[in-house]
Amino acid sequence: MPDLLLEIRSEEIPARMQRKAASDLKKMMTDGLVEAGLTYEAAREYWTPRRLALDIRGVTARSKDISEEIKGPSTKAPEQAVQGFLRKAGLSSIAEAHVHADPKKGDFYVAHIAKPGRAAEEIIAELVPGIIRGFPWPKSMRWGPASAKPGSLRWVRPLQSILCTFGPETEEPVVVDFEIDGIRSGNLTYGHRFHAPGAITVRRFDDYAAKLEAAKVVLDADRRKEIILSDARNLAFANGLDLIEDEGLLEEVSGLVEWPVVLMGEFEQDFLAIPAEVIRLTIRANQKCFVTRPQGASEELSNRFILTANIEASDGGKEIAYGNGKVVRARLSDALYFWKTDQGDLPDLGQLQASAEKFGLDLKKPLDQRMARLDHLGVTFHANLGTQGERVERIARLAEELAPIVASSISPLEGEMAGRPEGVASREAPASSVRNTESRQDVPTPSVAFGDISPSRGEIPALARRAAVLAKADLTTEVVGEFPELQGAMGRKYALLQGEHPSVAAAIEEHYKPQGPSDRVPTDPVSVAVALADKLDTLVGFWAIDEKPTGSKDPYALRRAALGVVRILVENEVRLPVQRQFLNALFGLTYNGGDRFSVVWRADDGGDFTTGVGSADDLLSERAGLLSSEVRGVELPDHSAAEIIADLLSFFHDRLKVYLRDQGARHDLIDAVLAGGGSAPISPLEGEMSAEPTEGGPPASHSVTPPSALPGISPSRGEIGQSPNDDLLQIVRRVEALGSFLDTEDGKNLLAGTKRAANILAAEEKKKTTIAEHVEPALFREDAEKTLFAAVNQAEKEAGQAIHNEDFSAAMLALSALREPVDSFFERVLVNDEDQAVRANRLALLARIRAATDQVADFSKIAG
Repeated sequence: MPDLLLEIRSEEIPARMQRKAASDLKKMMTDGLVEAGLTYEAAREYWTPRRLALDIRGVTARSKDISEEIKGPSTKAPEQAVQGFLRKAGLSSIAEAHVHADPKKGDFYVAHIAKPGRAAEEIIAELVPGIIRGFPWPKSMRWGPASAKPGSLRWVRPLQSILCTFGPETEEPVVVDFEIDGIRSGNLTYGHRFHAPGAITVRRFDDYAAKLEAAKVVLDADRRKEIILSDARNLAFANGLDLIEDEGLLEEVSGLVEWPVVLMGEFEQDFLAIPAEVIRLTIRANQKCFVTRPQGASEELSNRFILTANIEASDGGKEIAYGNGKVVRARLSDALYFWKTDQGDLPDLGQLQASAEKFGLDLKKPLDQRMARLDHLGVTFHANLGTQGERVERIARLAEELAPIVASSISPLEGEMAGRPEGVASREAPASSVRNTESRQDVPTPSVAFGDISPSRGEIPALARRAAVLAKADLTTEVVGEFPELQGAMGRKYALLQGEHPSVAAAIEEHYKPQGPSDRVPTDPVSVAVALADKLDTLVGFWAIDEKPTGSKDPYALRRAALGVVRILVENEVRLPVQRQFLNALFGLTYNGGDRFSVVWRADDGGDFTTGVGSADDLLSERAGLLSSEVRGVELPDHSAAEIIADLLSFFHDRLKVYLRDQGARHDLIDAVLAGGGSAPISPLEGEMSAEPTEGGPPASHSVTPPSALPGISPSRGEIGQSPNDDLLQIVRRVEALGSFLDTEDGKNLLAGTKRAANILAAEEKKKTTIAEHVEPALFREDAEKTLFAAVNQAEKEAGQAIHNEDFSAAMLALSALREPVDSFFERVLVNDEDQAVRANRLALLARIRAATDQVADFSKIAG
């Protein structure tokens, strides 16, 4: 069968666009062939800086003939309907149509359309120009005299030639002839711009690739990468060095050269005083070169770098290496200046005193000065969420509150609790196993080396606040201004230079983590507290101003932030009721908390007044209404604090589902666990302080007295976070235990029995059948009822106690005892007894089964 070779040659295509452009060309071409009625056996794309190429094998030589019938209207239809049919069928008159008879509907018109097949060359000649004109380049240009005309050809860089041949291996291929804006297709290509600039005549792909190789063009991009990497490793090794590999840079460099030649350059040893990250980024960003290190070194760099040229120079590349070295020296001179400037005093220290006092900063320290300047300059974080300085205040407060919770879960101190409650299984262990309290082999290595520098639990809150205050300080440094991707990393270095605790320095860098699903999570308690505070403040803030992700749009990376919180909590095994933390973060935005928003309060006379809150709990009072925008002139959605928190929790559940599915968990088990467990709303608990005023009440006027000062209108702190579904780690443990249980025979049988009970209840509830409020043993007529009732009581009690102890494997074991009594009940007992009281009692017994299993999960949502 014939093969198709297509090459579109232009001036140099930006390296970042090449791979996707070649993939797009392949897809557009193969899709077009298939739509036109052709088939193919295989297709592969190739690219170099100056060309995109396609090798499509086994293309059918001709599309098939097509015969089709288009049914039309009745022969008695109005003229308008007949004309519409003619247009649809492509007929010039109704005489060209056929009349078919239908015994029921009568006679109607039918168009018999015969479309003869077309030669593949004709289809390709029509297809390629359309692809070129409609190619989806991120950026494209026009060129030459024709560029002044409307509709002129656009390409990423000026198009120079098009090669297109078609034919079987056994015959001479033909040139598929077409023209686009004066460029006619042919069988000519061109080699390397300098080594072999002349025209080359080619026939088919094998001939094409071989002749390009002889003309100093390596067509396969992956092979160019292999050449560069192998030669760079060998050159470094020959000079007693190790290459620091960089896959992203390798991909880019392979797109800059058609004939890679690896060389080595150098710079002065004095520049090695600059941090390794800065050197590497300077050389990478500006010269597209690889850095090296002495063999066996882990952090230290050498003063040699690897560059990739596109020509074989007559002097062996000495002048090329020397020229690159001159540019590198100039760039490193700038970097050295930035590095030294950041360690010196700022010229405007006198203006920073107020900011220093606000945050407790020491203006003798360079990083403290930068934080004071960040606040003093009023750098905006978001127009509706305030400045970076205001945000740092919120993060510091929240980090200090989170630190004790984190410290109790992640304690590196010998002899202290390692984080997991008794009876909760290890991630690596089976769900039924119990944690070994003497060791935690499954816990990741801490972010900093613990030992004499490890903070005590009492120190962690203060360290977390200090780290949060300095976390954004490096945003005003010269190095980060030049290389924004070094934010955090430079803050850590500057913090260590001014004598900060290692945990504080680590947190400054790690509070941005994880920045993706493959990025590691922080494990140092101080880093974890600050990372959580930073992400929670971001999420709650954008939820408060209704800037939530929509569809594929997520400009503030809120999905990544939520997934980061999920990973930090789960992978560090931190027990954290997230609804309480949402509330604390929201308080940081309200008047008296952070002065961004105020709250509308309902007064006794039916009106309302706007003021602040005295505590986070006041936001959930029944008298608290919507967040108000009056303070700052911000337009807010009509949501109360409770609604914002509930919606954000739902978003977190979605992110947790994504995380668990990536870990291999069944989606139906996740839904079942989230639907079960007795999820409780954010509201006063039964028996605790009521939200109704007991005396007094808020003043009728617009008083600014914090509502928490009024008797009996705010819930207690313990009332928040009561839902088992806001403890993300607990959800994970329940999913693990449920999955292990359902893999057993008892689990499968109990699932079937429980779903049967749930289905019967659902059907009867839909019919509004009476179901007794309580099971009455006196109405039992069968031994199976008595046995099931006793088993449910025992299982409910044992499962409830196990869940209270957070031993979910034991809870499942308790529920497994229901398997035999449930089976026996359905075999021997007719639920819908003629006696209404007996039927209602038996339905109540089924409701008890559902309630017992619902303590762990909603079994009705489990497949199977």
